[in-house]
Amino acid sequence: MTINTDDILNSILESLSRIDYIHASEIPNIDLYMDQVTTFMDTQLSSTRRYEEDKILTKTMINNYAKNNLLPPPVKKKYSKEHVLILIFIYYFKNILSIKDIETLLHPLIEKYFHQEKELNLASIYEEICSMEKSDVEPLKDEMKELYARTMESFLDAPEEDRAYLQLFSLICSLSFDVYVKKQMIEKLIDSIQDPTEK
Repeated sequence: MTINTDDILNSILESLSRIDYIHASEIPNIDLYMDQVTTFMDTQLSSTRRYEEDKILTKTMINNYAKNNLLPPPVKKKYSKEHVLILIFIYYFKNILSIKDIETLLHPLIEKYFHQEKELNLASIYEEICSMEKSDVEPLKDEMKELYARTMESFLDAPEEDRAYLQLFSLICSLSFDVYVKKQMIEKLIDSIQDPTEK
């Protein structure tokens, strides 16, 4: 088995460099029909797909989010800019959190800031969070390089034909453990938020 781990690292670092987010100003200020929402999300988030055939967002998903109280219902079958912002949050959360956790997390945000014209509104909250996350990319690349260097020092005594795979396995295990621990932390933080279904 031939694995070029240097190529893999360079590919990961390059993809991290390309990470960006949908700016609130790029979201149309007019209300959109369902098809327009799915088209917008598909276009804007296409780079996040793992496989070409992966769906970013479908009509069924949007309907389920509204049914599960993750998303306020559309007005006359139209979705506002705030709906799109909430859908972007859901898109990123759904890979690591349960629907119940996402509801608990988003409920206070929707209750207080959905369709608010104040200075602190959903768009300004979204922009601040995304710009903060964008500034985390460079430190994340440094962390990835360190982890890669550490795992490339593992299994040096393994048979040469197995070494590259075992080192890659070691890197994947380290990243998975990091995700696991962070997911535990996220769940504990969400548990500290009052359940919106409990009064």
